[in-house]
Parts: sequence; structure tokens; C-alpha cells
Amino acid sequence: MVGFTSPLRQVLGGKTAAALEKGLGLETVGDLLRHYPRRYAERGELTDLADVRVGEEVTVLAEIRRVNLRRLRQQGRSLLEVVLGDGRRTLTLTFFNQAWRERDLRVGRRGLFAGKVTAFKDVRQLNSPNYHLLGDGGDGEAIEEFASALIPVYPATAGLPSWTIGKCVRLVLDIVEPPPDPLPEPLRSRHRLVGLASALRDVHRPPDRSALRTAIHRLKWDEALTLQVALAQRRLAAAAHPAVPRPGRAGGLVTAFDAALPFTLTGGQRKVGSTLAIELAGEHPMHRLLQGDVGSGKTVCALRAMLQVVDAGGQAVLLAPTEVLAAQHARSLAELLGPLGRAGELDGAEQATRVALLTGSLPAPVRRQALADVASGAAGIVVGTHALLQEGVEFADLGLVVVDEQHRFGVEQRDALRSKAVAPPHVLVMTATPIPRTVAMTVYGDLEVSALRELPGGRSPIATTVVPAAEKPAWLDRAWQRLREEVEADHQAYVVCPRIGGDTTGEDEVSDQDSPLQTDEEDLSAPPRPPLAVLEVAPLLAEGPLAGLRLAILHGRLSAEEKDATMRDFAAGSIDVLVATTVVEVGVDVPNATVMVLLDADRFGVSQLHQLRGRVGRGSAPGLCLLVTDVEPGTGARRRLDAVASTVDGFELARLDLEQRREGQVLGEAQSGRSSFRLLSLLRDEEMIMQARKEATEIVSADPQLRRHPVLAAALAEFVGEEGAQYLEKG
Repeated sequence: MVGFTSPLRQVLGGKTAAALEKGLGLETVGDLLRHYPRRYAERGELTDLADVRVGEEVTVLAEIRRVNLRRLRQQGRSLLEVVLGDGRRTLTLTFFNQAWRERDLRVGRRGLFAGKVTAFKDVRQLNSPNYHLLGDGGDGEAIEEFASALIPVYPATAGLPSWTIGKCVRLVLDIVEPPPDPLPEPLRSRHRLVGLASALRDVHRPPDRSALRTAIHRLKWDEALTLQVALAQRRLAAAAHPAVPRPGRAGGLVTAFDAALPFTLTGGQRKVGSTLAIELAGEHPMHRLLQGDVGSGKTVCALRAMLQVVDAGGQAVLLAPTEVLAAQHARSLAELLGPLGRAGELDGAEQATRVALLTGSLPAPVRRQALADVASGAAGIVVGTHALLQEGVEFADLGLVVVDEQHRFGVEQRDALRSKAVAPPHVLVMTATPIPRTVAMTVYGDLEVSALRELPGGRSPIATTVVPAAEKPAWLDRAWQRLREEVEADHQAYVVCPRIGGDTTGEDEVSDQDSPLQTDEEDLSAPPRPPLAVLEVAPLLAEGPLAGLRLAILHGRLSAEEKDATMRDFAAGSIDVLVATTVVEVGVDVPNATVMVLLDADRFGVSQLHQLRGRVGRGSAPGLCLLVTDVEPGTGARRRLDAVASTVDGFELARLDLEQRREGQVLGEAQSGRSSFRLLSLLRDEEMIMQARKEATEIVSADPQLRRHPVLAAALAEFVGEEGAQYLEKG
């Protein structure tokens, strides 16, 4: 009997099975049947060749429009050029020394053509592609899929064209024993879902579009439910662990802090603050994600939560991704607290705590004092980087972990920090990159989510303009002139580059989370010049358009002392223009900075552009962000820049970002189940994800270990895998 766990070599033979394993990582019958078609070609419709991009492995259904055989100068050599068309665009096939193919590749014939798209003199082409002509099995046998109206096109490799994978799938479908259905029958009935066996058959061999939609809908439910069950189990497990309650204290630090605030909290801040206060006082660990746009006041909310923990006798730690940001946070917290953060000092308040900064590059005496303050509990609030995870860092009573910019940290780092508490600490995750609701439910599905959508009073508007330097060089000249005008008005500016420069390795500082748009995929020309670099741009600006201004550089290769000194000088106003990489992306707060010029802006993702833009307009003067680019109008990269320029609503941009980027990138490297989202769309399937979360919660509440749902438990184990299981355990 052939089942889902049967090795492919037993069914397809060693050679084919080895090719599937090497090329696509498929080892079992179940792996192959879960390798769904990427799309479906209509027998009567040709592939839109406008979607074919340079560098991609593609399979297209196209018609031969022109054939040209040329004899080359070298004796006996030839070049066969075959032009495919869809009525609007063309794609050229090239075959060297294969003149005999001219007999098959005749004008008017249609077929599937597979290969890697390259470009030569702006002409897209496939070099020596695999192909299968419709109505011609190649070996004298008709191909079943070509008799159907819908032809499945599979994710393929150079050695494994789509039609070869299709043959393997059809062979397996004919002999495999239908697997037990992991979705409980009552659930299938409530949501009108077909059985798994039917869905698998119709997704690979759809009789029509209606059956295909029904099959895909069912298979998406498999993905949505299994992940939501895993997250529901984790939420239940977290709720079962006791935590040390950290209730508020009347007349404590929170009360004194609120009384000293020079501004009024927004309605959103008050609501979030109330939620955090209630959860911190609970007997189970708080697990909450606080997301908010740039400048929405997340830090104040986090600080009030930290003070509540200190009021209750505990300590709070704020973990930042970089030393620059950690130092900035420590300064910001100290400034916000004033005398309330200077315990033991002459001007300290009667009831006060201490803020300790702990990073890897602190001088030895300073580090020893910081370690002592943390271990004794004298420092109620601790700010640092991953240095906090090292051995030798001990807390007196760690009650709250605040993680800033969650996506910068791996699972192991968060787990190591939480292990330093005697009892599971409360956890508050902050992100200034707004996350669409379905992504939050999926990526952070074990956390409750709060959002700050309104900006505090006093924040100035930010105008954003795309500067097309290649088309309109005068606009770039005006950009530098505009920057000088702001400096002459006693303001400051940033110039941001994607690269450090100075060598050829390790230079790119564009955030991994935001996946740089290194080249526009719709550009058919050769790869463009390298991204602009700080070490190359700074001297050119100092000698050219910004001559006479006080310039300084900031990038990740500088020592912590150099970075901190530069930021202090910039904050103090002794630097006019900071030429930097993305080290200024988050947390840097200089209210006097009003202009940001982003060079090669197309090299950054949407979220990162929005984060960088948030560094200006933080004071009373309006902000200006100039997105300098060489990309042409109408390209994908240019449309992204135009979108960023059109709105300052980070939540709207987050949705746009998810629409335009691969969801695997959004999920991030550390997230389990990333490779298993073959069909589920976090945007288009929002309603389904919400339904799956509700169903998963009910299933797990009644049967936490899934003992009454063994098939679902087995599917969950396969879906999550060993690495994912460790992730879900650690959190």
C-alpha cells in the first residue's frame, strides 16, 4: 500500500526520486502531493509574458511566432532563435548547435517552455530551454494534462520541468491510499469543506475552475488551522504558568511620573496603559505585542509599565537591537524620568529608581558598576543589547522584559533573557513597523495585540517627495539646496546611504527584515551600479553641494564609543548633517532634525523607508523626506516609492508592503511554518485565519494535547517540524 509517508523511491524509482529530493527537497509521497501547482495555464489562453522577469525560473504556455536559423562564422556552428508571443510581448528561445529542433518548433505551434530568464541587449530570452509541445507527448504518448482545460504549472528547477513533476504527481495520485482527514468532520461540515483526498486530487487535476477553487479553499484551511492550533497550545501553556503579580501602587513611581509629564497622554496611550496595568497585576505572564506608528508614544507606555513593576518590587529590562539604540533609549528614559530616575544622587527624588545601561563595549569600571546595580536591584530599569544575555549578568528580580523591534532578535536570544528570571516574566514586545492584523495573528499568534494609531500632540507633518535624479538632475540640485536652507534656519539633516563602503564585503546595512530591493526585477538591463556608500558620498558632499556645512558619518563599522559620541554631538547641534547608513533607522530622536535625504531610496523596502522617514519632524518644525532614485517611472520600485510619498499612515503602508513582498519574507527567518504556507495568503485569507483561530482555540481548550484528534496532532507535528516545535516551545 502506498501512503503519504511512503518514500518516493519506492513509487517513482531511484533516479526520479533522487532528482525530486535534490531539486525540490521532496522525499515522500506526501511531500510531492503537497507540492502544489504555482498557477494553472488555460489551454486556450497564453501566459502573459509581461509577468516574466529576468533571473526567474519560469514555465510559460506560449505560441511560436517566428523561427530563425543562423549559421555562425565558426565552421559548423549554428544558432536557432525561436520567438514566442502572447499577442503583446515576446520571449526569445536560443539553441546553439541544435538546428534539428527547427523541425519541431514551427510557427503557430503552442507548448510549455521552461528555463531561466536572462537578458541580452534588453531582449528577454531562455537559453536552451526545456519544452513540451501541446498535442505531442514527445515519446508518442498523449499527455493527460494537455487534454484538460487547466494545465498545472509547478514550481520547478532547471533539471525538473513542470511537466515532469506533473507526470510524477499523476502516477502517485492513481495509486496512493487516501490519507485520514486531519480536520474534524464537524468543522468540515460547519465550513462546507471537501475531504482531503478530494481536495488533493482536484488541486492537481482540476476538472474545472469551480472544483479548483473548492480544493484550494480546503487546503488553505489545513495550513491556517494547524498553525493556529500550535499557537493556541502555546497560549494555553503560557497561561498555565504562574507569574509574580506586579500590581500598581497608589502614590508610587507611576503616579509621580504621570504628574511630572509635560504633556497629556493620548486616549490610545491611556487605553494601552490600562490594559498593561491589569495584565501586569495578573497571576499569569503577560504576553503582549504593542505596535504603533513612528512617534506614536510606545516608549512612554513601556516606561509606565516598567515603573509599575518597579513599584511592585521588581526589575524591568528593555532589550534593543543595537548599541546606538540602547544608548539612545537609556538617555530618553533618563530624560523622561528626570529626578525619578536618579536614585542615590543629590538631585534624585525621594522615591526614585536608577536606569542602568549595559552593552558589550562599556569600559570595565562602568560595566562592573552596572552589573552590581543590576544584581543588587538598585537599577530598577536596565537597558541593553544582547550583552544582557551573557553569563555573569544576574538580576535581583526580573519581572518584565520589553523587547524593542522584535524582528531583530532570534528565538534563542529572547529565551536566554527570559531564563534569567526566577518565575516567567511578563513580556511586552514593541514594534514601530505596523503589522496587518492577519500577520500579527500568524507571526505573533501567541501574543495579544495592542495598537497605537494616534500621534501625540505637537508632532509636525512630514512631506515626502520622490526625486528622480536620472530624469531630472535639476531636482537633485534643488534637494541639496533645500537641505542647506534648513541648516541655515538652524535645523539639521540626515543623508542616508544603503552601504558603508571602503571594501567589498559586509557593507550593506539595509535591514534583513525589510529585504532590500537590490535591483528592480522589471528592469531588463544589466545589473546597475553598486549602491551608494557613506564613505564615498560624504567627501563628495563635503567638497560639493554641502561644502561649508559640518558633516559627520555614522555606520555600523564604527566602535560603540565613536557611534555614541557622534550621536551625542548631533543631538547637541554641533553637527549639521549626519551621513549615515540605516543605523539611524529606529529609536534615534533629534527633534531639531528636519530633513532626510535617502539616496538610492529604491534599495530599501517600504517599511524601512517609513521608519527612516520617522527620524525627522519630531519637533515643532515640519519634516521633509526626499527619496532620491534613478529608477524609471512605471517600474515596481518606483511605484513603491510613490506609495511611500503618498501617505504617512504606517498601517496603510504595512498592508501595501505585504501585498508587494513575498509573505515568507514577512514571516522572517525565525518563524516556524514559513515554508508550509504554500497557499494561504495573510491578506486575502484574513477571514479564514480568524475563523481558524476561533476553531483552534475551541479545539485546544477542550483537548489540549489533541488526544481526541490524533490525525490533527500528526498533521500538526509534520507542519511544524522539529525546528518549529523548538521555536514554539521557546517563544
